[in-house]
Amino acid sequence: MKSNSLYSLLRLGVALLAVSTFTVAAQDNTTAAAGKTITVGLAQTGAESAWRTANTDSMKSEAEKRGIVLKFADGQGKQENQIRAVRAFIAQDVDVIVIDPIVDTGWEPVLREAKEAGIPVIISDRTVQVSDPTLYKCFIGSDFKKEGRMVADWLIKKTGGKGRILEIQGTTGSAPANDRHDAFIAEISKYPEMKIIDSQSGDFRREGGKEVMEAFLKKYGHDFDIVYSHNDDMALGAIQAIQEAGLKPGQDVIIVSIDGIKEALQAVAAGQINCVVECNPLSGPKVYDAVAKIVAGQPVPRVAYNKDELFDITNAAAALPTRQY
Repeated sequence: MKSNSLYSLLRLGVALLAVSTFTVAAQDNTTAAAGKTITVGLAQTGAESAWRTANTDSMKSEAEKRGIVLKFADGQGKQENQIRAVRAFIAQDVDVIVIDPIVDTGWEPVLREAKEAGIPVIISDRTVQVSDPTLYKCFIGSDFKKEGRMVADWLIKKTGGKGRILEIQGTTGSAPANDRHDAFIAEISKYPEMKIIDSQSGDFRREGGKEVMEAFLKKYGHDFDIVYSHNDDMALGAIQAIQEAGLKPGQDVIIVSIDGIKEALQAVAAGQINCVVECNPLSGPKVYDAVAKIVAGQPVPRVAYNKDELFDITNAAAALPTRQY
């Protein structure tokens, strides 16, 4: 049960000034417990990609559908903004806090504050590193290491385990960037003729991917075979730079990516991206199912992974008509 402590009251005035939030509510309170509407605070990373926009839309639309009051805070790519948002949610005494963490470290102090206030926390999309696993209830998202392995395995079959790879990483210190890199490396390291020759962060942004690719092209010219991007937006930015350099993406250079947004699948169907591994952003239903159980005092699985698929020229076009993001 949450605490209406003096701590929360003292925090209220300052914390509410620290972050801009708004509320989404519906008339049909389908998830209300004992006649009480459930209130959720969501600390989102920002709006850095089409994937993130789809993720936010899923959380907002599902909250509205279920009659959940959603207090939303855009972290604008900064962890300190997210931490301020979490403290505001604590001060507002919400029922559950959901965090999509920008990076995986530095969360323990504010998670302890939430625990002391009696407010359960769900970690969504990206994982966190904490010394005390009881600081949050569960993680809901994708298996980033599996995604990295899926990309590597596809590439190994495609190339016979050969190729010079340029890697465009996601946000430095984030769980998807760390896990997608580590799992990919673990697979390709079994093949001496396949190696990453350079790796830079594009921060999960399309313009970041274009800037990194431009720098790679200036440094290596055409002396590389593969571009591995940690997300589709960066891959699409890299394609722009590759085309401007007079190369044909998907033909002169193998392009592989992760996320599975519709625009990337269109690029796969057009032959500009060779392989995309999905990272499903539509987390709203699964997150709010967990919220309802937590509020009702029911147990939830510690980890719940989304099902992710792989798309290449054999199946991308067929998936496009039903693509939701």
